Amino acid sequence: MTGKRNFSHPSWMLPENQATPESVFFNRRSLIKAMGVGSLAAGSNIFGALGTAQAAEDPSAGLYPVARNENYTIERDITPEELNTTYNNFYEFGSHKQISGAAQALNIRPWEIEIDGEVEKPFTIGIDDLLKKMPLEERLYRHRCVERWSMTVPWSGFALSKLVELAKPTSSAKYLRFETFQDSAIATGQKQFWYPWPYIEGVTMEEAVNDVSFMVSGAYGKPVAKQMGAPLRLALPWKFGFKSIKSIVKISFTKQRPVSFWETLLGSEYGFWANVNPEVPHPRWSQVNEQVLGTDEVVPTQLFNGYGELVAHLYDGMEGQELYR
Repeated sequence: MTGKRNFSHPSWMLPENQATPESVFFNRRSLIKAMGVGSLAAGSNIFGALGTAQAAEDPSAGLYPVARNENYTIERDITPEELNTTYNNFYEFGSHKQISGAAQALNIRPWEIEIDGEVEKPFTIGIDDLLKKMPLEERLYRHRCVERWSMTVPWSGFALSKLVELAKPTSSAKYLRFETFQDSAIATGQKQFWYPWPYIEGVTMEEAVNDVSFMVSGAYGKPVAKQMGAPLRLALPWKFGFKSIKSIVKISFTKQRPVSFWETLLGSEYGFWANVNPEVPHPRWSQVNEQVLGTDEVVPTQLFNGYGELVAHLYDGMEGQELYR
């Protein structure tokens, strides 16, 4: 961030009176039924056990919970953990939302992240060694999917800018290119040859060093669940969720703008920027409103998902709808 800002009551906090009737969109019962988990209570029992098992195998479990950064709090209830861990997009494990069980096949140790490209010295670092070097904190973030549903998540992790400092990029670095794992033996979705595996995403250097950009290693006061992108994922809350790449194994600093997974597949609908804008519809989904999962609320979508005062300056001088695709 540039300059000193007052976070006592940021403008991106959503007042309750902006909620619109549930009937405008679709009802919660239909949503939960579509999830195929029977009930949130049942999901809690099943995936609470999975979360406990993962914590037992994750050497970083003792690091959590971490202190909350009160600069990033919102006037919206946190989405229940049992819902957030049973309603997931993770195409490596399938193109539906119920991939939680399949994602448990992901081996999260050992796990290394390769840093290369336009840096002083390329290196590879284990996830636990990386976490020891980073100032961990918790932030409450909105998460907005292009499919017009949203969540509120208590992410734990560290500012992406801290990783940039560790990498020591040269002046030639203009972009960061992120890459996820590729192992079709455990991630059967990667056997679908029509997808351009591995999953790739990218941001500009200016976006990367903005304080809102966050590297996630935990959620709900524990290591982040496998189905949510363990052991390291990205959170860019002013962009649509597909930009927040999961299970990262490589970060490259580049001169050229990366071409992302969805941009490669269907660039006219999923562009590089993917900044949230209610006035720019997706061909299949209006973005005017969003369904807040776990509630009966349908609320107006906000420009930059409500984070405009913190990120809008990154796009000064850029015009046109392409900025939001």
